[in-house]
Amino acid sequence: MTHERVRHTECFTVVGNHLAQHGQLSLKAIGLAVHIQSLPEGARVDIRTLAARFPEGEVSVAAALRELEEHGYLTRRRRRLPSGRIVTLTTCHHRPGHVGAPGVRRVRPGRGGPGPRAVAGPVVDVRPPDVGLPPSGSAPSGPEAAPRPSPPARAPRPAAPPLPEPRRPELAPYRAARDFLVTLRRRDTRLLLSEADVGRLTPAVAAWFERGASPEALRTTLTVNLPEPLTRPAGLLRYRLTALLPPVLRAVDDPPSARPDPLRNCDGCDRAFRAPRPGRCADCRRGTA
Repeated sequence: MTHERVRHTECFTVVGNHLAQHGQLSLKAIGLAVHIQSLPEGARVDIRTLAARFPEGEVSVAAALRELEEHGYLTRRRRRLPSGRIVTLTTCHHRPGHVGAPGVRRVRPGRGGPGPRAVAGPVVDVRPPDVGLPPSGSAPSGPEAAPRPSPPARAPRPAAPPLPEPRRPELAPYRAARDFLVTLRRRDTRLLLSEADVGRLTPAVAAWFERGASPEALRTTLTVNLPEPLTRPAGLLRYRLTALLPPVLRAVDDPPSARPDPLRNCDGCDRAFRAPRPGRCADCRRGTA
């Protein structure tokens, strides 16, 4: 990438790289912060005004404002006016954790121009039009003058668990698993997988088959209660194959049968009796003895 740089002499806003290249804010929140920093003092930055200005809805704008508030770029406080009306006082922190210098010039709405004027310098506050402003050039005092502590860094997301694999990588289960994944789109057309996704998920399906799961039972597990809209079918299948993996089905020996001995004819008296092998009955054995 190359830059075609042009020096701005009017209608520009200075934005710090700590915001423009923030590692935890979403792209939507960064863009909204830049817009708010470009506004003059007294501009309205409530959710309805911003949603009317941009194509994003109120829910999306509210989420971006919460992100900026969590990372110290915005402070919102409720204040009751002498008239009894309750307003929200929004303070835009151009550099969280730092207090503006006493001589910093504030930005006022321009007169006679196409839009609000902007100067090179931080804008300390963004307030509603009906809230009084402190005298120009006055330094902040009281508890609000203390530097804001830096927000704690978000913990990184845990890595996704690895996909299960069969203990015996034989060719036949892999072929059956691949055919199973390819034919899932017959059950639901949204489960159309790419060649790469089929290759990644085939060992996990083979592991299910190795643990005794039938194709129909696995097909029901993977296709029941699909979300709307289904935007990432491969990710959903990966999660279900990993989180719902059944335990290994161990073979259980059948208990020995208690069948009676077969009937046999006595060699001495020709009577029927039960014995494991041919011979004489008990009476004939006692008479011989």
